[in-house]
Amino acid sequence: MVLDGVNSPEHYAQNLLRGAEAANEAALRAWASWAAARHDTYRLGTTRAEVLETVTHILDAAEERPLRIGKTYRLDEHVLPALFVGGLGSDLDARRAALAETVRLLARAADREPVEPSEKLAGQLDFLLTRTGAAASSQMTAIICGDVAERHGTGGYWRAVEESRGRFPLVGPLANNITPCEFWGRPAEAPTVLDNDVPALLVNATDDPRTLYQGARSLRAQWPSSRLLTVKGARQHGLYGEYGNACVDTRVTAYLRTGRLPAHDPTCDASTRSRGSLSTRTGP
Repeated sequence: MVLDGVNSPEHYAQNLLRGAEAANEAALRAWASWAAARHDTYRLGTTRAEVLETVTHILDAAEERPLRIGKTYRLDEHVLPALFVGGLGSDLDARRAALAETVRLLARAADREPVEPSEKLAGQLDFLLTRTGAAASSQMTAIICGDVAERHGTGGYWRAVEESRGRFPLVGPLANNITPCEFWGRPAEAPTVLDNDVPALLVNATDDPRTLYQGARSLRAQWPSSRLLTVKGARQHGLYGEYGNACVDTRVTAYLRTGRLPAHDPTCDASTRSRGSLSTRTGP
């Protein structure tokens, strides 16, 4: 068994982004630095601060009046954070370039220019705004709410959103907003306590903005027969077969093929792309 992107039980809650606000804002800043270094291509600003000002301009314009994207889509300040955060789950150049292309288009829309969505952006907006994404979203909602639904009262969410907005202007409201779980029945069963100790390989990047590295370390500490494969310096959610890291792919494939875990917790470097360097450390 391999768990790629690990959430510890104590952090499994109705809104999985709660607690990850700082990591996602850091991912936004890292992306902004990347985009600034490519200003000649994307024209979003020559410094990280200028790129972040472009993002703020987009959000402010959407709050004033929804952005028009083509003839079909209207994006307000509630939709845009989900669109941004969806592009911050990876530090691969291709993913960052896709977000930069989207932001360049959104910046034009914020200036009230007529814009048409790219095929990729149209697919993302269909997923967010139409029934296209309903099946996948509903399945995830049913699993989470069936496991951990709690009722906090609608006012509590509003207060949490407002309190988070100052520190985390992009991600805070999204991470603390109400979910369908508020209106769900209580879980039918208490959480299952696992008293066995089966082997497993846990895989997590140190800068994963979705499933935080401290959650992976916490679960490793609670799971003695597991091992934690750390990818140092990667700002990536989902590593095996996705990140192009030879060290990760070799380690995970070897475990799946043989069933033998490494003796100690291995560490791969994020920069490994072809022939990987590997180090090991003892314990969680």
